[in-house]
Amino acid sequence: MQPTPHAHPIQFDIDHPDGPRDRTSAIFRLILAIPILILLATFGATGFQAGNDGASFAGVASGVLFIPPLLLIVFRQKYPRWTFDFNLAYLRLHNRAFAYLLLLRDEYPSSDEEQAVHLHVAYPDVRNELNRWLPLVKWFLAIPHYIVLILLDVGVVLAAIATWFAIAVTGRHPRRLFDFTVGVMRWHNRVIAYAFVLATDDYPPFRLTA
Repeated sequence: MQPTPHAHPIQFDIDHPDGPRDRTSAIFRLILAIPILILLATFGATGFQAGNDGASFAGVASGVLFIPPLLLIVFRQKYPRWTFDFNLAYLRLHNRAFAYLLLLRDEYPSSDEEQAVHLHVAYPDVRNELNRWLPLVKWFLAIPHYIVLILLDVGVVLAAIATWFAIAVTGRHPRRLFDFTVGVMRWHNRVIAYAFVLATDDYPPFRLTA
């Protein structure tokens, strides 16, 4: 998935599943997701938690390489490609895992293939696109987003519960619940890419849509 002209530099979407959903997989999703969550935990993250604190951001951010690119952007105006590629691969894995856990897709998350979860983050031209001093304060500037997303995460948990019942009873996923959850994940990705991955200086918009 490539961004269209004038689109936000961080693009995220999940293909809406066609046809009936796998009821058995949905009913036992919390158990089936344990192996992929253990894999995420090896990177130091169980992210995307809902609650009344910053656990969701601490969880995701602990899985990305934050300090090396921060220091190199500030002191050398460089962003090593290997650190960027690792961070992008980790975020993609994280999104596939939670798309599965939150009942957005039925296929088991791949450790490397894109599948139906699409995250595009352009590799930045550091000297021309990034302010070398902004990485020192991005995490602080994003505080308003943390507050809003903590509240939205509560809605995601409630949506997942409602979706579980809907799939178990009807075999269908209500489209509004699907779009809401994808929108919150999109918002999360833009905040993480701005404040911790340091891939863009574009301040994240306060919206669920692309």
